[in-house]
Amino acid sequence: MPEVPKYALLVEELRHLIDTRPVGSPVPSERVLAESAGVSRMTARRALDMLERDGYLQRIVGKGSFVSRPAVNLPLRLTSFTEDMRARGLRPSSRVLEQGIVTADELLAAHFDLPRDEELFRLVRIRLADDTPFAIERTHLRAAAVPGIERLDLERESLYTALERDYAIRFDGGTQTIRAGNATPADAETLGIESGAAVLELVRTSMARGQVIERTTSIYPGSRFELSASIAPVSAGEDVPASALRPRRAAD
Repeated sequence: MPEVPKYALLVEELRHLIDTRPVGSPVPSERVLAESAGVSRMTARRALDMLERDGYLQRIVGKGSFVSRPAVNLPLRLTSFTEDMRARGLRPSSRVLEQGIVTADELLAAHFDLPRDEELFRLVRIRLADDTPFAIERTHLRAAAVPGIERLDLERESLYTALERDYAIRFDGGTQTIRAGNATPADAETLGIESGAAVLELVRTSMARGQVIERTTSIYPGSRFELSASIAPVSAGEDVPASALRPRRAAD
């Protein structure tokens, strides 16, 4: 059996250490790691490089390395929240908390590749199943691509169905990031969970014909869902990527 490289062993040791420490905690320096593990500085540097690449560490020049929060990047997988909940025997619904035209701040402008202060349509919804809040969705759409969308009843109608029917928009690509987070007091109250409770944050950027049209951040209670993902590409559907999440069984 081939010998396990020293840097790989060090990576595993550091991952165990990182798992016991909160985000932002300092990690031993390259020199200290090399001395304590009995390896070369080059080996210690390689281990830290791998952990940084995988999102476990953030390295700040002149300050050191710190525990980070790794995110799971998945292929775009768009399926219908409505259909997914119905397939599980649940009755889906939505409630609009906020909608209207806003101007893009610097960060949103960068995501959409637009000038700052360009108009976006903002939509905030609660997604429910059997009247239980399952997610909070905060969506921004390129306003120029969806004129008049604020007149639609997006509590009763699927957003993606409306985009395809009224604006001939069908998403053909994008990115999705899934990461761990903690519920803010406001989100916790909306979702009926404790403030600071674990949540899953899904950040999706969707494109049509080479142009970013949508950016949505969805907040799911971590206690109610578990992640699953298909490696193979799948065709686009509608609404939130619900098939990447599934409700936990009572025994889980």
